[in-house]
Amino acid sequence: MGDGEGDERALVQALVAGERAAFEQLFHRHNAALVRVAAGIVQSRATAEEVAQDAWVAVLRNIAGFEGRSSLAGWIFTILVNKARTRAARDGRVVSFDDGGEENSLAAAFDGRGRWKDMPALWEEVTPERIIAGRSVMAHVTAAIDALPAGQRAVLVLRAQEGLAAAEVCEILGISEGNVRVLLHRARLAVRAALDEVL
Repeated sequence: MGDGEGDERALVQALVAGERAAFEQLFHRHNAALVRVAAGIVQSRATAEEVAQDAWVAVLRNIAGFEGRSSLAGWIFTILVNKARTRAARDGRVVSFDDGGEENSLAAAFDGRGRWKDMPALWEEVTPERIIAGRSVMAHVTAAIDALPAGQRAVLVLRAQEGLAAAEVCEILGISEGNVRVLLHRARLAVRAALDEVL
């Protein structure tokens, strides 16, 4: 068993025991991503925050029933997506995580493994001006991620930010592995295009 699995089991045991520090650790690790994924489904930041809060309540209520068939993060995001879909349906909104069949002209920017062929030039020397510029770039990238279609945003956050396996993302979103690859590729292209605008 790897250290990550042991750490996760210890975290689950601490959550079951009601340890506040364990919940705070989990909350700080995942809450921003939960809100970001939910916002793509419900299309309102305020509603996304409510949905994330509802998901956390469900996590705490049901943590003793966590069986470890997926990662803890995968389980939490499954709860979130189910709650967000329920809320979206109640509000009369239907969100699909399908790729939509749209093409993107930046396809040549990535290799077959989804990595950038030409990374943006890195700064060699850190200066106050470059720190400020870096913050501006991060704000621009965050805005680009927030503007992605729901499926692309969810896949990008779950795979790239949360580090979940493709199989877990498939299970959480109810889509095929091929669809995960397409959505991730398109999301990366959109973020790359946003970076190209400011670099």
